[in-house]
Amino acid sequence: MSLLFLHFESDERASRVQKLAKSGAHVMVSEPRWPGFWEIAKREKPTVVAVDFTHAPSHALETADYISKARETREAALYLLHVPEDRLEIVHKRLPKAAIVTVPELADRLAQLEREAQARALEKKEAAAVARRTAAAAKQAAKKAMAAAGKPSAKKQKAVSKSAAAGRRKASAPAKKSASRAVQKKKPKASRPAKRK
Repeated sequence: MSLLFLHFESDERASRVQKLAKSGAHVMVSEPRWPGFWEIAKREKPTVVAVDFTHAPSHALETADYISKARETREAALYLLHVPEDRLEIVHKRLPKAAIVTVPELADRLAQLEREAQARALEKKEAAAVARRTAAAAKQAAKKAMAAAGKPSAKKQKAVSKSAAAGRRKASAPAKKSASRAVQKKKPKASRPAKRK
């Protein structure tokens, strides 16, 4: 699971990134400046985007609004950090699906999402292993059924059919020659003039 954390360069950014990284999520950091954050978002396709409002809240709001509406990122979970009190109303109106959280709350949610993602990956892995075992068992059963029925395997059938075809060719070749000899023997002999006495 991946997180795109948008925060202007500052002293507190490094400590916040460390707290979020402890959740187990892959954290990518960028400033909420165009087009830098957008290039990362398009390329990495993060599962979660977090926008910190500590510095330049108006700019952070515009960035979060763009991320929530863009085709490439609108499915990502959007979290907002350190939203000032005077911006809460406008944030709720413009970003109704975004959750306003603290850094520890976000870290807890990321840890939960990471556990769920790992559980889904394990389920997929187990399902693939079961499918492989089932296919192998079906193949083995088909081989046993062929052996029990006395039918030769596909390789043996191919070899037998090749040898039978070669035998037919050999057998048919002399038959043609003998038939042509028989035709030659049946040709009428040239009539000889009768001997005079």
